[in-house]
Amino acid sequence: MATVSPSWNYTLRLPRDPRSPGVGRATLRAVLAAHDLSELTPTAELLAAELLTNAHRHTVQEYALRVLEVGGRLRVGVWDRDWRVPVEFEEDVRPVDLDAECGRGLQLVRACSEGRGVSVSRDLGVSRGGKLLWVDCGAVG
Repeated sequence: MATVSPSWNYTLRLPRDPRSPGVGRATLRAVLAAHDLSELTPTAELLAAELLTNAHRHTVQEYALRVLEVGGRLRVGVWDRDWRVPVEFEEDVRPVDLDAECGRGLQLVRACSEGRGVSVSRDLGVSRGGKLLWVDCGAVG
C-alpha cells in the first residue's frame, strides 16, 4: 500500500525589525533542508528576499513568511497588514533604469517564479486584514 506524504505549512511571524528579512531567509533554508528540497533554495530564497524586503520597507507593522507545499509545488508567501497590492507584482508597469538602485525586485519575482498570486482581506476579523503575496518556486516531489 502506497503512503501519501501529507502537505506541510510553516508560518513565521516577524517583527518590524531590520534583521527580520534575514531571519525569514534563514528559516526558509532550514525548512527546505528539513524536507530535502535544498535544490530549490536559490530561487526560493531570492523570491522570499524580495517579498520580505518589500514588506519590511513598505509597511509599519509585523509581517509573516509562509512556506508550504501546495499540490506538489513549493509556495512561498509573505503576509502583511497593508491590503494594497503593488501594481508591479502583477504586471510590468514601468521600465527601470539600468543604474537604478531600486525597482527591480518585483520584476525578478515575476521572472523567476513559476506562478504567483495574491489574497487580499480588508476585513479585520480573524485574518487581521492585509494581503498575502505568494509565489510558486518549483516541484517538491
